[in-house]
Amino acid sequence: MRLLVRDRLLGIGDDYWIEDEHGRKVFLVDGKAMRLRDTFELKDAHGRVLIDIHQKMFALRDTMVIERDGEGLATIKRKRLSLLRNHYRVALVDGTELDVSGKILDHEFAIEYDGGLLAVISRRRLHLRDTYGVDIVRDDADPALLIAVAVCVIHLAQREREDD
Repeated sequence: MRLLVRDRLLGIGDDYWIEDEHGRKVFLVDGKAMRLRDTFELKDAHGRVLIDIHQKMFALRDTMVIERDGEGLATIKRKRLSLLRNHYRVALVDGTELDVSGKILDHEFAIEYDGGLLAVISRRRLHLRDTYGVDIVRDDADPALLIAVAVCVIHLAQREREDD
C-alpha cells in the first residue's frame, strides 16, 4: 500500500490530507492549535477520529503518545545513543517495540518490527514536489498506526532541530 503525504503544510494547527496512489483521500491529519501541548488527530476520510497524537507532558525528553479510543497505543521518543543518524523507539503498550531510523528530516527512513521492514518513508521516487511516500510493506500492518508514527518522528525531529 502506498500513501502520499504533501508535507509543505506540516505543522501544528495545519490540516493535511494523506492520499492513496490513485489520489483518493484516505487520512486527514488534523493539527490542533492553541493547546498546551502539541496535538494531532488522525481521521479517516469520513471525519472519524482513528488516532489521537499528543506530546507527553513533563517528560525529560521530547515524547509523543499515540492513543486509540482513549487507550494508550504507543509512546515515541528518540533513542539516547544514536550518534550517526536519527533513531527513534516506538514502545507499544503490548510490550513490543518498533524501530524507526534513517534521515528523518529528509523524509528518508524506515519503520521496522523485530528486524522486519513494516514501512518505508521516502520522497526519492516521487516526482511530485513537497510530497513523500509511505510505502507499507506488510499486509498485516496497521496503516493508521504507521502514519501516526511517521507524523510523530518527523514532528519530534523538527522540534529538536529548532531547539539546537
